[in-house]
Amino acid sequence: MSDVDNERFHLILTAGGRAMMHGWWGKQPTAEHQYLSWIGSWGSIDGARIVLTERADEGERVLARWPESS
Repeated sequence: MSDVDNERFHLILTAGGRAMMHGWWGKQPTAEHQYLSWIGSWGSIDGARIVLTERADEGERVLARWPESS
């Protein structure tokens, strides 16, 4: 049995204040790869914001956000 939490890392894309897409991954390298991929694929959408979080006992903590000033 695996001890990987398949919903530990959460990635969300918003535009215009609305959630457009999201995904969950169990491994940080995979989530980070997807984060960079989403920036390349969806970063040109007007008002796009991409946030990578990690789920923890006390909630979610932000690991990365694009653009950084968002």
